[in-house]
Amino acid sequence: MILIKEAIILAGGLGTRLRSAVPDLPKCMAPVAGRPFIAYVIDYYRSQGITSFIFSLGYKHERIAEYISAAYPGLSHQCVIEEEPLGTGGAIRRSCETASGQNVMVLNGDTFFKVDIRSMSRFHQDKEADCTLALKPMINSDRYGIVETHPDHSIRSFREKQFYAKSLVNGGVYLLNTQQFLKEGLPQKFSFEKDYLEALFAERKIYGFIQDVYFIDIGIPEDFRKAQHELPANL
Repeated sequence: MILIKEAIILAGGLGTRLRSAVPDLPKCMAPVAGRPFIAYVIDYYRSQGITSFIFSLGYKHERIAEYISAAYPGLSHQCVIEEEPLGTGGAIRRSCETASGQNVMVLNGDTFFKVDIRSMSRFHQDKEADCTLALKPMINSDRYGIVETHPDHSIRSFREKQFYAKSLVNGGVYLLNTQQFLKEGLPQKFSFEKDYLEALFAERKIYGFIQDVYFIDIGIPEDFRKAQHELPANL
């Protein structure tokens, strides 16, 4: 088993839903207990064995790039800048073009999901997967669409947001075979979730890997406030 050591962090979004709480910063730079949120993502995944990062940036990218260079002077990283929004899929593809390994981890800069990289890497490679999604079990949730899997953990369906007493949701952490993904011939601008995962799951080796561990998405002010005390306590 080869431990995946390279990660793409998607941090190009405008963060419009969080604008009321953080009016002048990119979402991933929102301060949580005195530190930018993205610092918690970087620190955790470094502790899990990630040694190289590709930051996919757009809105106010200078603020993020300056922070990373100052706070992590020895970090092996590069920044891929979107001159115009490419969607999550276009951003991932641009970053995959600069990735060095056959498989890369993909993370969202505004969510923290405490997945175990070693076990997820083993699962992804054992399945010879094109893409593995980290799935978070949820109770009484209506904020997220849900993911259903077959007994072999391949994806059975994606369902729209509505109330579910128990569900598995896409936690926004992926392991992706870069070579296979770049062969897909997808357009320059596209949604990774809609135009790749939901459109192609039945035809590709796409699997779900369940991790019942700490997860938070700071995309709305309520959860941003919750992160102030929860996130430091969960590291």
